Formats: sequence, structure tokens, C-alpha cells
Amino acid sequence: MRPFAGVDFYLFDNQLTEDEKLVRQSVRTWVQERYLPVVEEHFERATFPMNLIPEIAHLGVLGANLPAEYGCAGLGDVAYGIAMQELEAGDSGLRSFVSVQGSLVMYPIFTYGSEEQKKYWLPKLAAGEKIGCFGLTEPDFGSNPSGMATKAVKTKDGYVLSGAKMWITNGTIADVAVVWAKLDGKIQGFLVEKGWKGFTAPEQKRKFSLRASVTSELIFQDVHVPESHLLSKAQGLKAPLSCLTAARYGIAWGALGAAMACYHAAVEYSKTRVQFDRPIGGFQLVQERLADMLTEITKGQAICLQLGRLKENGLAKPEMVSLAKRNNVAVALDIARWARDILGANGITSEYPVMRHMANLESVKTYEGTHNIHTLVLGEAITGIAAYR
Repeated sequence: MRPFAGVDFYLFDNQLTEDEKLVRQSVRTWVQERYLPVVEEHFERATFPMNLIPEIAHLGVLGANLPAEYGCAGLGDVAYGIAMQELEAGDSGLRSFVSVQGSLVMYPIFTYGSEEQKKYWLPKLAAGEKIGCFGLTEPDFGSNPSGMATKAVKTKDGYVLSGAKMWITNGTIADVAVVWAKLDGKIQGFLVEKGWKGFTAPEQKRKFSLRASVTSELIFQDVHVPESHLLSKAQGLKAPLSCLTAARYGIAWGALGAAMACYHAAVEYSKTRVQFDRPIGGFQLVQERLADMLTEITKGQAICLQLGRLKENGLAKPEMVSLAKRNNVAVALDIARWARDILGANGITSEYPVMRHMANLESVKTYEGTHNIHTLVLGEAITGIAAYR
């Protein structure tokens, strides 16, 4: 099969800067040469390629759109989005690792942390020397994070944290967790380090999706958190939601990468698979499906590019990000299913990436706000009426 070359039917390349094109090509080349040769093995074994973390960091994608003064790449938001697209063309687990590190760990430290916290943690996280995770979702509270049961109690020299989090990407391998808990009834952010007494992060096994990604529980049994690890500016539900908005932006781009990878596999297969004495790509039903895929990918690119430019100019709103995440993930999942259909029985094998992407996208549709929750976000933006309760 020809190497993945992306999709540019509407000449979106003409709207990109040379730096943005360079970011795309650098990440695409690395994914093809270093990640794709090993991803199927890791997916089958349900492991993350830890040995590649230094190379991922060297690409500059960890916290890529944060300022260079903290050891980050200082990329624009479109360049960052394109990097997420190329990473997820490899696997959603790879993009998830990078998204969590950047948007859910580095971003809250940069936005809500003290200067001392930023100077200590951000360079180490950007270099991949430290790994982070984000603890918001709980066993009984996912779409309704305001109901969280995890609590913090003030002491004379810090805080005592008690509770549990679930479905936490990178949790078991993380050196630091950005944890959200209720302090005097109000949501507050904390930095909790690996190895602290009472803090454990067992890995969640038996997944059929995101298998090349580490998913964990976080358990806090009277964990002492010193005052120096309070994210003092991270107060109220808007703080963790702002982090999720940052992550959802990357997901909207990333889902396009998975869709493009499935579309590419379907196109290449349709031109070489012969039935009834001709390539199946010559049949009308197959061409209709390929046309549908191309159309939806192109529409998703238009959404992401405009959203990225709005974000760079400070004009993007959370509900705009919800629209992009909701649309692009749903479309990517449809494209994965259509591609699997074109590949027939071959579509379920690891010889092709389609089934892996399809399984992953089932999780991507759920995390960082389910499809239905983003529907309600848009409904509220349209009518001014919140339908959550």
C-alpha cells in the first residue's frame, strides 16, 4: 500500500504557512517510520511504546502551543492541530498520550499554576522527562463532573485528599497528576506526585479500545498534599472545563487523522482488490462510499482550519470546539465503518489499520464529552436554555 499522504481535495495546503506544512511533514514522517511499524504489536499486547517517549518529545509536540520560554515549541494553534491529526493517523492512543500531556497537564499548570510550578514542571513535561495525567472523571461522575465525590480538607501545612478517579489516560505511568477535588464544597485543582503515601494508580485492563494506551484508576487514601502543590488559580468548575476545551480542540483535528488513514486504506484496497474481473473501485457502490468519505473529511478540514484561525485570534468559543469535536469524531467513526465494509473480511485484520481505528474511535466519541453532551452544549448555545437537568 502506498504511504499515507493525507487528503487535500480542496487545496487546504494553500491556506497553510510553510512552518505549518513543515510540522505536518515532520510528524507524518516520524509516525510512518517509527510508530506504525510497532503499533499493531502494542495494540495486541495492550501496551504503550514507552521507549518512544523521548522521540515524541524531540518532535516538539508535548505542550506544542505553549510558550517557548518554558521549553515548549511555541507553535500556533493550527500547527498544533495538524500535529494532532498526524499523530492520530497513527493511532488514537498516540494522540491521546500527547493531548493529555499538553492540554490536560501542561495547560492547567501554565494557566493556573504559580511561576515556581511552571518553571519546575513545564520544561520537564515538554522534554518527556516527566509524564502527567488529569484526574477529573470518577466512577460515578463522568458527564456531570460537578457532582464529584473526591474531597480535600485543609490542614495546618497543606491538604488531605480522599477519593477516586477513573478512565485516566497515562495514570499508571504518570509522575504527576492534575487532580480535581472539592475543597469546602468548591472544585479546586491540585498537583499530586507519584509515590506519595496513599496514592495509587492501578491500570485498567481488558479494554477493546485504545489498547495501545495506558488507562488507569487514581485512588487517594488520605493523601497529604503540601501547600506548594495547590493550583491556587484553579478554582471552580470552569477551570477543569477550560482544560477539556483545549483537549477537545486537538481531538477534533486528531479524528480527521484517523478518518484519513481509513480512507487511504479503503482507496488503495479498492484499486487492487479484484472481484468479477475488475478492481472493486470501479463499482458504483464503492465509489459512492469513497465519495462520501472524501466529502466528510473535507468538511471536517474546513471546520478545523477555521476553528484554528479563530483560536489563534482569540475568537474561538467552547461551543465552537464542541461542534468540531462532535462532528469530526462521529464522521471519523462512520468512515472507519465504511472503510471496513469496503475491505470486507480483510478489514478486521491487523494487516490494515481500519479495525484498530474503528475500535479506538468508539472511545474517542465518549471521552472529553460524549457526543450527546456536545449536542446539548450546542443546543444551549442555540436556544439559551440548558437541557442538562
